[in-house]
Amino acid sequence: MPKHTNSAHSKIMSAILENIPQEAEVTRIEFEGPRLAIYVKNLNLLIEQSHVVTDIVNLLHKRIVIRSDSSIRMPEKQAEEMISKLIPPEAAVTSMNFDPSLGEVLIEAKKPGLAIGKEGATLQEVIKATGWRPRVLRAQPLPSKIIATIRHMTYSESEDRSRILRDVGERIFRPTISKAGNVRITPLGGSREVGRSCIMVEANESTVLLDCGINPGSHDPNRAFPRLDVDEFGIDKLDAVIVTHAHLDHCGLVPFLYKYGYDGPVYCSEPTSALMTLLQLDYLDVTSREGGYAPFDQKNVREVVMHTIPLKYGVVTDVAPDMKLTLHNAGHILGSSIAHLHIGEGLHNIVYTSDYKFGKTMLLEPASLVFPRVETLITESTYGGQGDVMPSRSTVESRLVSVVNETFKRGGKVLIPMPAVGRAQEIMMILDNHMKNGALMEAPIYVDGMISEATAIHTVYPEYLSREIKDKILHQDVNPFQSDYFVNVNHPSEREGIVTGGPSVILATSGMLEGGPAVEYLRHMAQDEKNTLIFVSYQIEGTLGSRIRNGVRDLTLQGGMGKVEAVKLNLVVESLEGFSGHSDRNQIIEFVRRISSRPSRVIVNHGETRKCEQLARVISTLFKIKTTAPENLETLRLR
Repeated sequence: MPKHTNSAHSKIMSAILENIPQEAEVTRIEFEGPRLAIYVKNLNLLIEQSHVVTDIVNLLHKRIVIRSDSSIRMPEKQAEEMISKLIPPEAAVTSMNFDPSLGEVLIEAKKPGLAIGKEGATLQEVIKATGWRPRVLRAQPLPSKIIATIRHMTYSESEDRSRILRDVGERIFRPTISKAGNVRITPLGGSREVGRSCIMVEANESTVLLDCGINPGSHDPNRAFPRLDVDEFGIDKLDAVIVTHAHLDHCGLVPFLYKYGYDGPVYCSEPTSALMTLLQLDYLDVTSREGGYAPFDQKNVREVVMHTIPLKYGVVTDVAPDMKLTLHNAGHILGSSIAHLHIGEGLHNIVYTSDYKFGKTMLLEPASLVFPRVETLITESTYGGQGDVMPSRSTVESRLVSVVNETFKRGGKVLIPMPAVGRAQEIMMILDNHMKNGALMEAPIYVDGMISEATAIHTVYPEYLSREIKDKILHQDVNPFQSDYFVNVNHPSEREGIVTGGPSVILATSGMLEGGPAVEYLRHMAQDEKNTLIFVSYQIEGTLGSRIRNGVRDLTLQGGMGKVEAVKLNLVVESLEGFSGHSDRNQIIEFVRRISSRPSRVIVNHGETRKCEQLARVISTLFKIKTTAPENLETLRLR
């Protein structure tokens, strides 16, 4: 007989037991994060009568997963042999891992579609034959240490993971004293500035954070990190953290929450889970090498991994007793999301764009603008200023080709500092395409820093990429991130040979020259006027990249053995707008114009003060919508 956790959940449990056939033989019902897991002895019955589960889902409006009772599962070795017979060899299964705590078998395959079968037929055969529930993942076309580590960790420590998910479920489905009646937001960072994005959303009995990032351009804790020190914020009352994408200014301080006692979930897209782990670990590595202070450690990053609940786009998920979350494509970087929060029973709907690109790029589809309801829209304004209109993609690509060719002709090298995620993969494909079509002189394209690892993660999630790239990877068996022109730099000792060698393009992290191999290349290349430094991404105020872009030419850079060197910048500096993953002013305005549900309020954030104010005035004037650009710590009551 299934156990009832307490009276608070008895209605849910009773509804399930009343609507599921007795022949299914329910043995227990567990909370599994935002889902309910029903363990049964007669799994085949529910496979054949799938409408039963659908009816329960429609009745409760909760996500449900059916799992097998341990008594009906085939022993693991026999199950592995059976699965190998059922899945066609063309699927190219690379590994199988069993998780007894959930009754799942994780199957990695090079062709996951073939492993799944038409309309999931092969998976149903596996369930019927073995009693194990298969979960098919794409094998890594390019090896990714982060993906391998996350998959190993969550399965090897599945009991701890199950405990975490049960605790999360207990908190989500806890009893509430009153219905949601108040909705408030308080920016803790990222308002009238770029960096340390963090917004606290509160309803009567629920609190969530939208992002929790750092400002890489500041070394003052009061400006580098969100204001988690204020009385209004308390970790003990925090229900969930929602991470929209993996850039450090949105996810960099999430591990810090676990250092100080947070034990709740992090929600994000599947690619974001891997990418933010990569960037958080790199942040620790760079900070350590440069003798800086990191507010968390590797143990805290591990806690983030164990508490992360990845979501697919378009899936409605309970994240608190009176809040539901749906993620939508933001078009900014791989896995970037626009967060839609539905609060109460139709009480209020918030759409938080975070960083978004309302325009198609070579890498990604444009941001989604279809939402069932929107009362409050929170939009970024990175390029929301009066003159922030970007050139067409063809124009900026032509300029990139021209600058690189000019540099090669004078015998120089090109350094392009860039974030490992997003711009790097886009620029890689652009350079490769133009070298192949003859517009760009052929030369090695050196890839240094985290770019190779981030690129490998891109290949694991082709469904999040543009239709053209997805088609190449899934149907044409072509990997656009592999090319004879690309040369991975595997060790720092290789950099000296690259710098003293012939013409080349060097793609290196970080994008704002705040640490990483890009700074080392700059130190070696700076004084040679034949070389060129090209910025292709946003430079946060206060970063080294921002200072160089604004005309600073006398620098102090950290050299070998940690010594600080004075460096004169003689190389050519170019800044190419148009490759950004952010919407420009026109795209932001068009997004507000075309959004499927007209908001009654717009809040502008994530931009310099002047740009936030300008954009707020324009939106208010054009659309007659109440539009504000609040300060950090300014609480707005939405209901």
